[in-house]
Amino acid sequence: MEQRDPSQLRFGDDGLIPAIVQDVTNGQVLTLAYMNRESLRLTLETGLTHFYSRSRRRIWQKGEESGHVQHVREIYFDCDEDALLIKAEQVVAACHTGHRSCFFRRLHPSPEVPEEVARQRFDPEAVYGGSLAILQEVFEVIADRKVNPKADSYVSGLFAKGQDQILKKIGEEAAELVVASKNGQPEEIVYELADLWFHTLVLLAYHGIAPREAARELSKRRGKKSKAD
Repeated sequence: MEQRDPSQLRFGDDGLIPAIVQDVTNGQVLTLAYMNRESLRLTLETGLTHFYSRSRRRIWQKGEESGHVQHVREIYFDCDEDALLIKAEQVVAACHTGHRSCFFRRLHPSPEVPEEVARQRFDPEAVYGGSLAILQEVFEVIADRKVNPKADSYVSGLFAKGQDQILKKIGEEAAELVVASKNGQPEEIVYELADLWFHTLVLLAYHGIAPREAARELSKRRGKKSKAD
């Protein structure tokens, strides 16, 4: 892929260039912000997004107060060299409202259109990587509790007690899932499976392993014959 010197980018008369930030994991568009040359330089140097605030007239790092930083993985520019696309790993939420993406309100189709009709024209799950993307969102909250523990947080309490307590909970939840399956109640199975998944995400965060690593492993296995075949 062709690489270019940032100095060749075309900034506007105001010295700014629009930057779209996209979730590198599932492709979800997270936010639109603006950069000047200095904020772009800081982004490239630190690996964390820095933008220029048009209202505050200053450079700011995304997550400098909330801790919801964006770890830059790739940066692209468009054919006219006057817009950027940043693919990043988002910690918790991109929007100041607490939503994962700043684009959480729908203009079209109308919000009044029945959901089953709206999905015929636009399916956000198909675009954003499916409902399992929630696993990444939950994982990021868990990882934040590890770095920034809270006194009333169940997850922070698990981390404080160490790996043995986390493993104990995984064992308990696995046993409860087995019982739910024996009972043959779908709702109970789903409930217990969610508990098990949650605690396995805690274990991944304990070891500093992102869920995508498990997804990559599954992807490598896809199409391969098992020993039983």
